[in-house]
Amino acid sequence: MKRLHIYSQLEDLNLHSFVVDASCSGQCVYRHFEENSLLPGVVLAQDNALVGMISRRRFLEAMSRAYGRELFLRRSVWVLYKFVDREILHLPGSTPVTEAAHLAIARPSELLYEPIVVDCDTPTGSSYFLLDSHELLQAQSTIHQLTTELLQEKTRSEMMQTEKMASLGKMMAGVAHEIRNPVNFIWGNLKYISDYTEDLTTLIQAFEKEVEAPSKKLKKLKKKIDLEFLLQDLPNVIQSIETGTDRLRNLVTSLRTFSRMDEIKQTPTDLHQNLDSTLLILNNRLKEGITVQKEYGDLPVVPCYSGQMGQVFMNIISNAIDALLEYDANLAQKKGLAQHYSMGLALTPSRPWEPCITLITATRDHLPEDVLDPKEMAGGWVSIRIQDNGPGIPAEIQSKIFEDFFTTKPVGEGTGLGLPITKQIVTEKHQGHLVLRSPYLFPSSEEPGRGTEFEILLPITPLTGTPSQELFGKPLVRDNTVNDLDRVLTPN
Repeated sequence: MKRLHIYSQLEDLNLHSFVVDASCSGQCVYRHFEENSLLPGVVLAQDNALVGMISRRRFLEAMSRAYGRELFLRRSVWVLYKFVDREILHLPGSTPVTEAAHLAIARPSELLYEPIVVDCDTPTGSSYFLLDSHELLQAQSTIHQLTTELLQEKTRSEMMQTEKMASLGKMMAGVAHEIRNPVNFIWGNLKYISDYTEDLTTLIQAFEKEVEAPSKKLKKLKKKIDLEFLLQDLPNVIQSIETGTDRLRNLVTSLRTFSRMDEIKQTPTDLHQNLDSTLLILNNRLKEGITVQKEYGDLPVVPCYSGQMGQVFMNIISNAIDALLEYDANLAQKKGLAQHYSMGLALTPSRPWEPCITLITATRDHLPEDVLDPKEMAGGWVSIRIQDNGPGIPAEIQSKIFEDFFTTKPVGEGTGLGLPITKQIVTEKHQGHLVLRSPYLFPSSEEPGRGTEFEILLPITPLTGTPSQELFGKPLVRDNTVNDLDRVLTPN
């Protein structure tokens, strides 16, 4: 018997092979039962087709009756089968153990201990085997224990992941707070520096007009510091400092948005800002040569846990980046560009393709047709589609990617919890839907489809206790006040 797991099938269990022709004598069957005490029964076949089954218990009961041996041992076993005819549970070998156990115990009480006929494929064709119901229930008990252990491990892993994300969120919030204070000083003084510089430049230019014959020492100093270039370049330097400081402020805002992992209630959230914050955090990986295209529609603010939605976007976009980089490296290897790949994707000459991630947002009145168990909401839905033009997800593993601990990454690089937690956040925390489509790009009838799309659907529902007119009736504006804690979007 193979090592059991939670998805074990009947063909993985210890099966017994004892198939005889229906015309075989009862004496022959009796002799086999005496020689092999573990045989649960005998399968009757005619022209390689199943016609019946007699359990060991039924056979021996018939033999113990008055004149049973005289009646049945010298006749064909078919005669005995007609005498003890009972309903047979016949299942394919691919039937999961858990499903087979459910069907077995659903039988009438007089059939509970009857063996099960299992149809399995063999090198010589299809063949019939017998499974003892006791062995089936033992296997079910083992799988139940494995399932319990897996659920406990999942609970521990999710708790560790949650604690890790909460600790990371607190750390990021602390770092963002510590960075924000000095950045505030720089940003607040840039306006004064710019004004002072302009005043000093005006004063120097006025002095030059007034002093017609400067001294040799002054001329030498002007030449040494290249005064003309300095006056031209100083505004540019201040502008570059302002640009860098503004980027740093945006990064701090993104970190604070992403760090809200321990929110206890939903808040009105601008999902576009949430997406942009995620892209900003992942910018260092995107700079390796991946293009990001944004097709943002008009979205209302949506009540949600913004920190958790940031984790959803982070998980899906990070997986897309991993898939694109791996695919690009494989293509570079095939095209003989591996020696250039170490320089980075953007510097690789004659790249065979352009890796791209596309973000599309819109509102929907109705759910798409491929949503499982659709439940329409009166207010409609917000749709966020995250697409990549990579090779796509193989069809044989698409049903597994949302299972706990399933990962295609090497050991130590993936936990197998990213997408399960993502689905849990979308479906359970926000009563939304997460739809996978792969492939979604079909270049031509001659080329195989490729690309992967995840569509996140969130209900547009007002927060409990908050009038929808007050919450959603006003447009959003960005508040660039540096000292406004945690609030980037405020109503007019």
